[in-house]
Amino acid sequence: MLVESAAAALRQTFSPPLRAILWKSLGLTVGLLLLVWLGLTRLIQAFQASHHISAQYPILDNLAYYFAGFGLVVVLAYLMPAVSILVAGFFLDDAAEIVERTDFPDEPPGRAMPFGTAMVYALRFAGVTLLVNLAALVIFFVPVIGIAAFFAANAYLLSREYFEMAAARFRPLPEAAEMRRIFSVRTLGAGCLLAALMIIPILNLLTPLFGIALMVHLHKRLSRLRLAGPRRQDHALR
Repeated sequence: MLVESAAAALRQTFSPPLRAILWKSLGLTVGLLLLVWLGLTRLIQAFQASHHISAQYPILDNLAYYFAGFGLVVVLAYLMPAVSILVAGFFLDDAAEIVERTDFPDEPPGRAMPFGTAMVYALRFAGVTLLVNLAALVIFFVPVIGIAAFFAANAYLLSREYFEMAAARFRPLPEAAEMRRIFSVRTLGAGCLLAALMIIPILNLLTPLFGIALMVHLHKRLSRLRLAGPRRQDHALR
């Protein structure tokens, strides 16, 4: 089920119907990251202007600036999950509608959440994701544990956010959250795919659109399972 959903989502991400949304998603993601980058570099420059490391050896200040630039790359990688959720909030309904119409033409389409509601939900969860990833950033330099914490935290957070946003087109948010808990193994598996994609530079820019398509497919398949056996738990379905 998860493999089929991922394959369908990958196909949809680069399909002609979604191509316009793909470019908009990429543009917004890059734009937000660029704004964060510019803001942080200005702060570093302002700090160094008033806190010289060495007046006699200016090269030390230059080296510190370049090391800080490398640190910004790491910081942006940890900010990417929160940015991904914000971007997904912008394009969720447009992308989900196309996926539903092209891959599930015989089934009723979902209903778009009010834009304000969708953005408040996305902003709230992006804030939670940002705080969790900043906490994970603190242990970045701890061998193995740092990457493991980043992966585990984002696998859970991304699975929760993307699945509930896709499911909310068909059911109230509390019911969407309950469905995610019932099928926790499968939804977390999808979150692991998204967290793995998040680690790969450049490709991680595809996460918002791929995540939407993935969770639309997964929700459709899990809905059929739920109808076939109401309230059955994951372990009984494997």
